[in-house]
Amino acid sequence: MKRSTRPAVRRLVTALAAGAMIGATLVGCSSGGGTTSGSDAKTGMAAVDAALKKGGTITYWTWTPAAKAQVAAFEKKYPKVHVKLVNAGTNTTEYTKLQNAIKAGSGAPDVAQIEYGVIPQFALAKSLVDLKTFGFDSLKKDYASGPWGDVTVDGGLWGLPQDSGPMAMFYNKTVFDTYGITVPKTWDEYVAAAKKLHAANPNAYITSDTGDPGQTTSMIWQAGGTPFSVKGTDITINLQDSGTKKYTEMWNPLVEGKLVAPIPGWSDDWYKALGNGTIATLLTGAWMPGVLESSVKDASGDWRVAPMPTYDGTPVNAENGGSSEAVIKQSKNQALAAGFLRWLNDSKQSVSIFVEAGGGFPSTTEALNSSEFLDAAPEYFGGQKINQVLVEGAKNVLPGFSLLPYQLYANSIFGDTVGKSYAANSDLNAGLKSWQKQLVDYGNQQGFTVTGK
Repeated sequence: MKRSTRPAVRRLVTALAAGAMIGATLVGCSSGGGTTSGSDAKTGMAAVDAALKKGGTITYWTWTPAAKAQVAAFEKKYPKVHVKLVNAGTNTTEYTKLQNAIKAGSGAPDVAQIEYGVIPQFALAKSLVDLKTFGFDSLKKDYASGPWGDVTVDGGLWGLPQDSGPMAMFYNKTVFDTYGITVPKTWDEYVAAAKKLHAANPNAYITSDTGDPGQTTSMIWQAGGTPFSVKGTDITINLQDSGTKKYTEMWNPLVEGKLVAPIPGWSDDWYKALGNGTIATLLTGAWMPGVLESSVKDASGDWRVAPMPTYDGTPVNAENGGSSEAVIKQSKNQALAAGFLRWLNDSKQSVSIFVEAGGGFPSTTEALNSSEFLDAAPEYFGGQKINQVLVEGAKNVLPGFSLLPYQLYANSIFGDTVGKSYAANSDLNAGLKSWQKQLVDYGNQQGFTVTGK
């Protein structure tokens, strides 16, 4: 089964997008006067059903490879509805165009793909439709808890989950077997494995890490940290909370001891290292199998999947990456747009098309529990039924984690703050404190009320 080849949220680090979006966040973004035309006097799900029956035209922006087939299937089911499919660019490129259209008051799509880490920015700017308006909060039972929490911000429901990224430990079994390393179940065992591997082969590392904001926040999440508290425009940042400190206490020995490969993720050298055994594990989202299968072909048969190591034996997990679709408030036909979105991300037919096209790891519980999905045994992973491990990880995602409503900006300055700790192989807490200070200052400059702890 094919998987997504995109590295999802964690590659959104350009300052260009941050500047374009934050500048409009608190200065009154235009909504374009969206309505629920076609719903007559109906409300909620009834309005959605009525709009689908009446028909009309909507525009959908996305970069997922499954979109063309999904739209064709939708139009066959609802022949009175026409969907104009537009690839406006991947993640950051699309967001910049979308924000510009929102500011201009025209030109935005009715439905757009928005990654989880960016949802808070558009939601707080009041650029999206709260889908509770259409009763979509009743669909909560259809989704895994992690992605559902990602689209629920400040009491509103701002999208429906598309794919998800529950974390797992991908490991090179051939490397582990060569050096007699047992698959670690705890972080203490993981650190011990890192030391054993590098001592046996100074050119081999347990993993690579040169400082990645998405990876760091996901690891803090898995440790139980909640460094960002967002209530409307009131924000508290505490990158020294107990969960963050638990993570850095575990990870610092790897950074300070030079036990992680100094190879930037997604570089040519990184892919090469994954193929030749230089990097023995990846701690990342469930969409990773597709990346390995398509970009690290030489290592076919070497890799396996295991649950994320834990701190005390209790299974806990976090998310890393994934996307939703949202109805843009500028839409002139919000009910029809919501109807398309409901079919797109909540119907068995559409989700099946998405998974088969390599869209990513599904977020609906029906797809996650299907025997076809659970029993898939990719040859690349030695015939292991990897989805059983990944689905179990989805069940253990800790609730209640939030990102900042200016997370793109936060990501863009990570290298200049926490990145310095990595470059010096020094205490990550110093870099995190520097990151926090800049995030507090920036947020207050943008009109938020930000407090640092």
